[in-house]
Amino acid sequence: MSSRRKFLEKLTGSAVALAVLPKVVSAGGRGNDSRTLRVAIMGLGSYGTRVADAMQSCTRAKLVGAISGTPSKLVDWQRKYGIAAKNCYNYSNFDAVRDNPDIDAVYVITPNALHHDQVIRVARAGKHVICEKPMATDAKLAQEMVDACDKADVKLLVGYRMHFEPKTLEIIRMRKAGDFGKIKFFQGLAGFQIGDPSQWRLNRQLAGGGAMMDIGIYAVNGARYMVGEEPVWVTAQETKTDPVKFKEGVDETIQFQFGFPGGAVASCLSTYSMNNLDRFFLDAENGWAELFPATGYGPIRGRTFKGELSQPHITHQTVQMDEMAAILFDGKQPIVPVDGREAVKDMKIIDAIFEAVRTGKKISLHL
Repeated sequence: MSSRRKFLEKLTGSAVALAVLPKVVSAGGRGNDSRTLRVAIMGLGSYGTRVADAMQSCTRAKLVGAISGTPSKLVDWQRKYGIAAKNCYNYSNFDAVRDNPDIDAVYVITPNALHHDQVIRVARAGKHVICEKPMATDAKLAQEMVDACDKADVKLLVGYRMHFEPKTLEIIRMRKAGDFGKIKFFQGLAGFQIGDPSQWRLNRQLAGGGAMMDIGIYAVNGARYMVGEEPVWVTAQETKTDPVKFKEGVDETIQFQFGFPGGAVASCLSTYSMNNLDRFFLDAENGWAELFPATGYGPIRGRTFKGELSQPHITHQTVQMDEMAAILFDGKQPIVPVDGREAVKDMKIIDAIFEAVRTGKKISLHL
């Protein structure tokens, strides 16, 4: 089990998912709300297992395939989830999904640096792609993934589970309704103390960085959907207390700041060396909102100047996969986008954060 998973579970506690999920409402497109999204998961680690477990409660998405470089995992998944052997592949032969009519989409949940090539191969095989975030290790590679999916005429979605989280969406609804008035400030804190120094998340070649890629992206993305604007500049500062554990190119702690066109500013922190950091705070001329915890696996807790938020908790990955079925099959438009172009914006911002750290300069953003 990964350190990050342990952190999130410890921070947010456990919760029993509701037995009945809300009915998905289609918004145009094919409008066939009985069609099930048949998914193969690529990467059978701790988070892949979490998604697989959550999908057992889905109403519109079903786990039907598995892709792994470890044969024993494939055998275990066949037994645990009732997956047919013909729907299992390894990293060398998964291009053969092109000839498998039982699979509609592949969910890529592998180390960050592998996403680019794997997503492009899935697209060329003619299957829709869901990719875990960060979508790539930089914006250039992310854009290539978007282009490849466009060329293959398949959809590319990204695992932004918080874009479907009810308390998060309530704050976004209030902002859009004008309840807060002019947004002034956002604070996003994201961090935990990472464990095993040999894990891939501390390997620059596999992770593309350190804490920013793993947990800091939540604050980057959260600033955008909480403020409701795209940042136009960024500044950033890095702190490294353990250069042995956090080698060159693997960030331990980065503080970063955004400016938005409406005048709001954001102050965020991403770290692998401090616990108790999973908080979003939004301040505005007429009120405020807070999520704490803001991005853990649940339950999310929130309040605004009007009181506590009481929306029920449903397992995030269950909701995400059902909603993605509606996006792919019904043309449903999510309140906050979850497509590849949304992910490219996050990668452009992260690239700029790293540039600001290197140069000490304020970096202009053009998203």
